[in-house]
Amino acid sequence: MRLILSAILATTLALPAAAQSTISAEIGAKGIGPTAERLAALPAPAPADLFALGGLRFLGGVEMALQTRWRHGLSSPMRMLPILRLPINENPRPEPFDPALIARLFLDLDTSMASARKALAEIPPNSDFGLEIDLSDLWFDINANAARDPGEDLLAVAGAMMRGPGDGAPPVIRFDGPDAAWLKAYGHALSGVAQVVLAYDPTAAITKATAASAALHDLNDVHMAPEDFNRQFGEFADIIAMVLGALDQPPDAARAKAAQAQFLGMIAENRRFWAEVALETDNDREWLPNDAQESALVGPLPAGTGATWLRVLEDGEALLTGTKLAPYWRLDDSAGVNVARMFTDPRAIDLVAWIQGADALPYLEKGPVVSAESWRDFERLIGGQGMLFALYLN
Repeated sequence: MRLILSAILATTLALPAAAQSTISAEIGAKGIGPTAERLAALPAPAPADLFALGGLRFLGGVEMALQTRWRHGLSSPMRMLPILRLPINENPRPEPFDPALIARLFLDLDTSMASARKALAEIPPNSDFGLEIDLSDLWFDINANAARDPGEDLLAVAGAMMRGPGDGAPPVIRFDGPDAAWLKAYGHALSGVAQVVLAYDPTAAITKATAASAALHDLNDVHMAPEDFNRQFGEFADIIAMVLGALDQPPDAARAKAAQAQFLGMIAENRRFWAEVALETDNDREWLPNDAQESALVGPLPAGTGATWLRVLEDGEALLTGTKLAPYWRLDDSAGVNVARMFTDPRAIDLVAWIQGADALPYLEKGPVVSAESWRDFERLIGGQGMLFALYLN
């Protein structure tokens, strides 16, 4: 969930200084969609307007996915994928579930991320703008009734981890120019995930698993309550069957290659962010700070965080381009998995055969294997909270 939550916080808006006191309140009063429509209608948008539009399109993509889940009663978090992990209220009268729903959800999410990146790409280099956003003004119209209801605030979806330091009140963030690159990077990240899901379209696997689950349910004379352990474990087994079934089929090669390009785009934009933020000399309620600044969300970061994280990204890029290999449990450090080839020549994934090695063989080769040193340095720097900060730093 932290991946999406971090991204949500970065997708707030930036307008000229005169509008700073109103844009946050406008989102709070009218919501994401109406505010985005107003910005999209501007005849000559300024750089800050484009950042605002890109942010709202990103948020709108997240909101649309949450609305789809609510409409069809998918309130139980599915912890293996972004968006599906976020907690939402239960719909008392959901529409029937369609196995094609998950693929459509990620297709729509990818479209929204592309639209957000398009607006952000139109911002001229070195644009100077800023906006104060009170995080308590942000909300998602999850039940699509054009009203702000309980459980729809950002903090209700994100949880207590999004509260600022000190008294725990929702922080006010001042977003500025470099944050556009950070937001583009997160747009690439979510598009990459969406393309992977679409490459291994889970519709057929979901259809099979849900039909079997319904048949098993009908065979019982006494139906278990939702909190019953056996029922909960059965639902977990259904999800595992859906995931493994989706992977064990010929994937869409074009979408796999598109996913690789999106992840490389994420790394490129993240590098641009750290290069730009390193030049900042102010220290005004930053989202993600350099060594001389503090974050309004988490306070100061350890010195060298940006440089250490960039070394981790170098390893990620080496894996995505095939210049380094990933370790494989049955090989020493003279050979490994060519991850890049898994995107350029994707195949069905039988997990058991992968673990044993038969299905891994087409991707195994001799060559330099990526080291865990950069990641270990990053873990030590931020006190063992590697995954949390990796999702924050993107």
